[in-house]
Amino acid sequence: MDNSELPPVNPPLQLEATDAVAAVSVDLFGASAPPPVAVETPSEAEIIYATAPALPADAGAPSEHIGSWTRMGREIVSGLQTLVSAAVYATLIVTFGFQVARVDGLSMAPTLGDHDRLIVNKLVYELGDPRPGDIVMLYYPLNPEKMFVKRVIAKEGDTVRIADGRVSVNDIPLRDDYVPPEFRSHDDWGPQVVPQGYYFVMGDHRNNSSDSRHWGSVPKKYIVGKVKVRWWPLQEARIFY
Repeated sequence: MDNSELPPVNPPLQLEATDAVAAVSVDLFGASAPPPVAVETPSEAEIIYATAPALPADAGAPSEHIGSWTRMGREIVSGLQTLVSAAVYATLIVTFGFQVARVDGLSMAPTLGDHDRLIVNKLVYELGDPRPGDIVMLYYPLNPEKMFVKRVIAKEGDTVRIADGRVSVNDIPLRDDYVPPEFRSHDDWGPQVVPQGYYFVMGDHRNNSSDSRHWGSVPKKYIVGKVKVRWWPLQEARIFY
């Protein structure tokens, strides 16, 4: 390195003729050496730099890259574990707790429409019994491969009678304001007692529903669960109590 480019750290050292180094500069024939010149002595820091250059800034990059890849790998593994756990929980919930269903037809109109999407609570009847007024999903007794959505009208031991489309349970008129006049039927049925362990169900669209009036009461084991939520269409989302 050209010393002219280095800022002087210490004042230059002047070598005098009396110094041992200068005395040696006189040759054997008595001719004197050229006059002494000023020599700059590099500082200790400069000597270290000249003999052992500092490591580049990215000298530790390989180990840092390895550490980054390790952290990334751990994050990926953690994310996969979270996804797997969520999938397992979702499977357990759908299998044992809730089920998503779609309505096909208008037998429950106007409460439920064709192609409405529902969430059915399958646990509720493991802990208790269906109650009159509940909207339930059930296996069709004549063909258990099919499933229907109906409303529970009466429970075991109740006496059901229909006169000109008006339903009575235990001789008390049923409060069914959810059925519009144009959806009412004018049929007569019963009276009949609901057997033990069975439930009498009907569609809200009374003149367009296949239900217990046609194929009898439903055993509790055929009732899958209670309809809790209509989540589609979104503008008609509703919670059923």
